[in-house]
Amino acid sequence: MNLTDRVDKALDREVDPAISAFAARLGEEAQAAAVLFYGSNLRTGLLEGVLDFYVLTDGSPERGIWPTVSYREWEHDGQTLRAKIATMTLAKFREAAKGRSRDATIWARFVQPSALVWSKEPPVRHENNTGDIVLAVQDAAVTAAHLAVALGPAKGREEDYWRALFQETYKAEFRIEKPGRENSILSLNQDHFSGLLPAVLEWTKVPFELDGELLVPQMALDYRSDVLRRWHRSRRWGKPLNIARLLRATRTFDGAGRYAAWKVERHTGVEVEVTPWREKHPVLAAPGVLWEIWRAKRQS
Repeated sequence: MNLTDRVDKALDREVDPAISAFAARLGEEAQAAAVLFYGSNLRTGLLEGVLDFYVLTDGSPERGIWPTVSYREWEHDGQTLRAKIATMTLAKFREAAKGRSRDATIWARFVQPSALVWSKEPPVRHENNTGDIVLAVQDAAVTAAHLAVALGPAKGREEDYWRALFQETYKAEFRIEKPGRENSILSLNQDHFSGLLPAVLEWTKVPFELDGELLVPQMALDYRSDVLRRWHRSRRWGKPLNIARLLRATRTFDGAGRYAAWKVERHTGVEVEVTPWREKHPVLAAPGVLWEIWRAKRQS
């Protein structure tokens, strides 16, 4: 199976009908081109927790900080579904998947499993926006795989290259991950990653040999240097961009107050009232919320 067919098949993954219904609601409201679903709920098939969607819209690539992030709750068949939604243009998504920006977010995320759960146009591959999404996810795999080879050993198991990639990308992000996070990604998504690296190398005509279970890539030295140079630029921008997104989210994260209240209740058991003021000013409201939690814990 070639790389395009592999990506096509992966994006066709079946999901719970409730997720498809939620995606359709989001896509239609935004007049979007398509909606992608990803994250741990894609793997587990569960509806609890927060569902992760990317809503891709028509239009020219954005400038500045992207995507726009929001939080939604939806009552569906007697169950409360919660979702974090990232919204950006399909054009910018494709550009970012190719590694043509300082931001590694898109290709690092979408080399991992995702599903195309709603599209404005019929899912006729390679003939409309749906085909563009297949190509974008394929580009994400190519960008990630080439960096994995550039970072990885001269000879190793396929997972050694993916591990080297995720170890490096996590270092570039402004967040704390438990040690070995890259191992859990690989073990929980073994079927997805198994054979993906050779498929990319074959598709992009990067020579390689197989020595039993060991992969021996033969990437040209000048191309490897170019891949690493582009990565070093992205790595320098990783944490500053993360911080900029966090600051932007305090002003633009639609539903931030409700999202924070849900997280607080889930982790502490303390129900927090979301007033209009708290919804509008989640950062300013934080000290008062912490006081409520402390007082509730003392009284319990």
